[in-house]
This record gives sequence, C-alpha cells and structure tokens, in this order.
Amino acid sequence: MICLRRLKTRSWSRQLLTTSPSLLPQLSPPSRSLITSLLSQLRPAPPSPSCPRSLSSLLSQLRPAPPSPSCPRSLSSLRITYILKDGTEQTVTAEKGDNVMYLAHKHNIEIEGACEGSLACCTCHVYVDPEFYDRIPEPTEDEEDMLDMAPELSDNSRLSCQIVLDEELDGIRITLPRITRNFYVDGHVPQPH
Repeated sequence: MICLRRLKTRSWSRQLLTTSPSLLPQLSPPSRSLITSLLSQLRPAPPSPSCPRSLSSLLSQLRPAPPSPSCPRSLSSLRITYILKDGTEQTVTAEKGDNVMYLAHKHNIEIEGACEGSLACCTCHVYVDPEFYDRIPEPTEDEEDMLDMAPELSDNSRLSCQIVLDEELDGIRITLPRITRNFYVDGHVPQPH
C-alpha cells in the first residue's frame, strides 16, 4: 500500500491526483478517503487567487501523519541525539549521508571542527554510544593519529567529522566530552556548510 506520507513532493502528489486515479486503491484507507474527498472538491479551473479551492490550495492543506507501524516515517529521515557538555540532550532529524559534525554546526551544537573535517585536528572529538560504535566503519590510521591528541580519550572516542549517518545509525547517541582541545582562540564560530 502507498502511504500518504510517502507522497514526497507536491508535483508527485499532483500527478497522482490528476492523472493516476487508478492508484487510489493502493493507498491506505485513511489516505484513500482524504484523496477521494480532495478530488471531489476540485474545480476544473486552473489554480488562481480567485479560485481558493484549486488543487494547489488543497495540496497545501495536506499534513503528514505521525509515524505508525503500518506507515513508518520517511526512509531517509534519521534521528541523532547529542548529549551536551551540561548533560542535556538535543535530538535532531538528519538525512542519510549527513556528517555528524556538520549536522551539529547546523543545529548550533558546540562541536568545533577547526580543520573542517580534513583530519588535521581533534576538536570534533566525541563519544559514540557503545550500542552504535561497532556499526561505524573502523577509524582510519589518520583518524587514530588525531584521536591520540584528544583529551579524555576513551574506547568509544571518534572524530565526529568522520561519522556519516545511514539507516544503521538511526537513533545514535553522541556525547560531547567535558573538555576539548580548542584551536579557535579568537572567538571564531564555525559556520554550517
């Protein structure tokens, strides 16, 4: 069955609604009911400001449903929890292929990353939850060399710039160390890429 939440783009939704009514039987019952209702409200006129019930205005009213076992959240949507230096947790949504360090910068989480991921420092040192540690590819020799410089090194230490998210890492927990080797001494704040 096709889940309404998986209608990823409005253009795909528009195509389904207008040119593929034969796909309606493949929708889940709640989605089928909603689409049938929307189809019955469509007017033949093209979308315009004078036609508030146009297809585009109806599509803008669609909201994703909460995840359920019969219709899980988007396959590319992953969760990562950062445990900050003060012990508070910040959970963010990520996509497959996101880099843990750059994702932290994007969400204003204090991971420095002075070398911007070029394996020339240890300022993005983090601790990986032991449950997930073996799911990450082994560190390279270059990463191990940089980790040797990290204060408070542990068995589950990694450089966050070298952790790339995939489905196996959904729900990973990353702990920021109490102290780091800080190379930015002039108040520089890394900008998200």
